[in-house]
Amino acid sequence: MATGDAVLKRLEQKGAEADQIIEYLKQQVALLKEKAILQATLREEKKLRVENAKLKKEIEGLKQELIKAEIQNGVKQIPFPSGTPLKIDSTVSENEIQSIPITAISSGEKKEKKQQPVAGSADSKPVDVSRLDLRIGCIITARKHPDADSLYVEEVDVGETAPRTVVSGLVNHVPLEQMQNRMVVLLCNLKPAKMRGVVSQAMVMCASSPEKVEILAPPNGSVPGDRITFDAFPGEPDKELNPKKKIWEQIQPDLYTNDI
Repeated sequence: MATGDAVLKRLEQKGAEADQIIEYLKQQVALLKEKAILQATLREEKKLRVENAKLKKEIEGLKQELIKAEIQNGVKQIPFPSGTPLKIDSTVSENEIQSIPITAISSGEKKEKKQQPVAGSADSKPVDVSRLDLRIGCIITARKHPDADSLYVEEVDVGETAPRTVVSGLVNHVPLEQMQNRMVVLLCNLKPAKMRGVVSQAMVMCASSPEKVEILAPPNGSVPGDRITFDAFPGEPDKELNPKKKIWEQIQPDLYTNDI
């Protein structure tokens, strides 16, 4: 009987050792799987980096070909100023925030790249920043849009007899409390557009980097109704930009900010 107990004890010991070996093997298998996934990820990342470098090279080559073709056809080349891309909250749809470049300096000085009139345009006025009615405004009140989670509805004083209603897609970028009593820059001569049942009468101008979106800060001492002008582009803005002529769409690629 003692011999049987000893055999049973050895079997139990062997079973426990086998369980430990199995658990160890499971851990090793899991580690090997993680290592394989990591290696595959690194290979894919390396592949994407190579492809990205090739694409950049191809794009640069195409740009040089385009510049060469433009020079041969008499198109004057104007260097772009260095700047940060700008995003503005568009009045087109609740989820659309257009990526554009703009130049606005927080000290109040404005710089602008010379822009070419569109050939054959029926409009005799040049297509440049003087066509934009950019004004200083003060947000009196701001609230969430009742029918759109990503939109704010603001009442903005722009120096007129009554405030303007403005719809902005800034919920994901600016807290509601920071919208109250805030000085802003508005584009005031876009055609009013209805956004989820609320008519927006202007556009809040915002600058962005890859990390954040910020409302443009007007120069110190500005008051609601002040118009932003550019020395190199004198003239009166259009009463209302004709959406069919795409005036704003032609001007916006030439706008930059160097302060964000």
